[in-house]
Amino acid sequence: MSTIKSMTGYGRYESVDAEKKIVIDLRSVNHRYCDINVKISRMYGYLEDKIKDYVGKRVHRGKIDVSVYFESYVCQNKAVSLDKGLLKNYYEVLSEIQTECNLDSKIGLSDLTRFSDIFITRQEEQDQDAIWAVIAEALEKAVDDFEAMREREGARMAADLREKAQNVLAELAKVEEMAPKLSEEYAARLRERMKEFLADTPVDEPRFMTEVALMADKLCVNEEIVRLKSHFEELENILGEAEGIGRKLDFLVQEMNREVNTIGSKANDLNIAKCVVNMKAEIEKLREQIQNIE
Repeated sequence: MSTIKSMTGYGRYESVDAEKKIVIDLRSVNHRYCDINVKISRMYGYLEDKIKDYVGKRVHRGKIDVSVYFESYVCQNKAVSLDKGLLKNYYEVLSEIQTECNLDSKIGLSDLTRFSDIFITRQEEQDQDAIWAVIAEALEKAVDDFEAMREREGARMAADLREKAQNVLAELAKVEEMAPKLSEEYAARLRERMKEFLADTPVDEPRFMTEVALMADKLCVNEEIVRLKSHFEELENILGEAEGIGRKLDFLVQEMNREVNTIGSKANDLNIAKCVVNMKAEIEKLREQIQNIE
């Protein structure tokens, strides 16, 4: 079954145990493309591209901010070594001071250990694959939560789109009922005017019928009605697709607007004009809602 997704959403996963704490948040807002930003400690900055790749495979549109906090409680093995060159340099400088100042005191261990930079502390390199495995597992759960929210919102959007589509089709049904009468009304008005101007002169019936036929062709909106109906059928088809339907719907709404505008311009009738205004208002609501769909 297809799932419509909103571009806005929020997801979170948090886990704390004896060895680590990890918190992942995802937030998204509307965006024309897919823009993923990752916030993570510089210590784990090498994972940024992997996080972007993973999220990008599941989210196709929107501006997504991903925040990752990871803290390990496991003691890292450390080793201390001596910078012998620097130690020797310090000793030589102290000896020089001793000589220059004619000091009797000896240079002792306590004197040299005051210079902390002679000690080099090294920490074991992180197991990047192991850390990524932990973060990837948490990221999957955070994205699951994020997607679930977007799908719930998407379901509400789909219901709203279908409701607005029915409102347009209801107005279109009124237009379809009124449209065939336009040429009859035009013929009646034209005959009445001709009687007023021609008085007792007989009406040239063939010419009159030709004029009526030409105007009937101009007033005919059957093709626009058929195309507009087909657009709403396509709307339902697109709503049944798997994902990434936002751009398709946006284009389809443009086509709907084009047909409604043509109906309004061709059918020079007050009642139909009212229906056209109502249809345009509902289609604009459709367009606004579609901007939120992935």
